[in-house]
Amino acid sequence: MHRDYYSSVEWEKIIAFSKTKETPFLVVILDKIRQKFWEFRTGFPQAKIYYAVKANPDFAVLSLLRDLGSYFDIASIYELNDVLELGVSPERLSFGNTIKKARHVHEAYKKGVRLFASDSEADIRNLAKEAPGSRVFFRILMDAITSDADWPLSRKFGCQPRMVTDLVLLATELGLEPYGLSFHVGSQQREISAWDAAIAQAKYLIESLEKKQIHLKAMNMGGGFPADYLVKSNPLSVYAEEINRYLDFHFGNVIPEIYLEPGRGLVGEAGVLVSEIVLISKKSKPDLNRWVYTDVGIFNGLMETLGESIKYPAYTDKTGETGDVILAGPTCDSMDIMYEHFKYQLPLSLQIGDRIYWLSTGAYTASYSAIEFNGFPPLKTYCL
Repeated sequence: MHRDYYSSVEWEKIIAFSKTKETPFLVVILDKIRQKFWEFRTGFPQAKIYYAVKANPDFAVLSLLRDLGSYFDIASIYELNDVLELGVSPERLSFGNTIKKARHVHEAYKKGVRLFASDSEADIRNLAKEAPGSRVFFRILMDAITSDADWPLSRKFGCQPRMVTDLVLLATELGLEPYGLSFHVGSQQREISAWDAAIAQAKYLIESLEKKQIHLKAMNMGGGFPADYLVKSNPLSVYAEEINRYLDFHFGNVIPEIYLEPGRGLVGEAGVLVSEIVLISKKSKPDLNRWVYTDVGIFNGLMETLGESIKYPAYTDKTGETGDVILAGPTCDSMDIMYEHFKYQLPLSLQIGDRIYWLSTGAYTASYSAIEFNGFPPLKTYCL
C-alpha cells in the first residue's frame, strides 16, 4: 500500500529514521511539500498562495514554505508570532479567522498585519477601531456546498449574502477597505463542482456591490483541496484546470485577484504517523472482530477520525491472511475509537509491539494533538 503514496526512496528514509525513535510520532517528508507547493504554483499561476498554518505549524514546514515564497494564513496571534519569529514579513500574512478578540486584532495590527477576514458586525467594528484602514475579506456562508466535503466547515463561519452586503457598506462607512470576498467549500472537498457553485455566488455578490459603487478587487477561494487517503482524489492539476475554467466562465477577462489557502492539500500527503500496537483483544471467544489498540488515537493525532470522517491508509509490514479489526487509541475514554463501523483489514499475524504506519497524516494530526490528556505527551514531529 505504501508504494501508492511514497516512492521507494522516501519510504526507506521513513523506515530507517523510524527505527531510532519511540512511538508515536509524525514524520514529514519536506520534499513532498516542496513538490506540492510547485504544483499549486503551476496550476494557479495567477493566485497568491496563503498556507493555512493550522494544518501543520512545525517550524521546519513553515521555514520551507517561507523560502519558497509562500504567504501565510494565520488563525491567532500565537501563529502570527511563530511566523514572524521566522522572519516572515507581515505583508505576507492574512488573519483569516473571523473569531478574534479585539486586543488580538490590535496586537496583529501593531505588528504590521493589514489583511483580515470577517463575517459579523461586531468584528467589523473591532477591526475599524483596532486596525483602522485595513483591508477586509468578507466570508460568505457556504452551508449547502460544504456538506459534500469529508470534513465539512459549515454553520460556524461566514454569513448570508444579504448580510455580506450590509457588512461591506458598514466597513466602508467606518473607514476600512472592503477588499474582497472569501469562501471555503469544506475541508477534503473531492467534488470539484463545489468551487463552481461558490464562484458563481461570489460573482453575483461582486456584481451587486458594483451597483452600489463598491469595487472589490479580490476573491479568496480558501482551501478544501483534498489529500489522498483510502479514497483517492483527482490530481491537483485536474482541480486547477476545472477551477480555472469556472473562473473564465464566470468572470471572462476580468478575473479578480485570486487568493488560495491550502493546508491539507499542501502538506497532508507529506506525513506518516508511526504507532505501535499496545494490545489486541476480543470481546468474546467467538467474536470475529479483533480490537487493535495503538499508542496513537483520537486525542493524540487522529482527531479527524471522529465520525470516521477521514479514513487514513493504515500500513503494516506484516503479511498473510487478513481479517476485520476495530482500531482504537490508548486513552481511558470510550470515545477514543478511530474505526469501528468501517472495517479495516489487517493481517491475522499482527502482534503486540508491531507497528502501524498511518499514511497521508501530514495535516491536522500534530496540530490537533491534545496536551497530556491521560498524561500522554503531545505528538512529536520530525521533518526529513
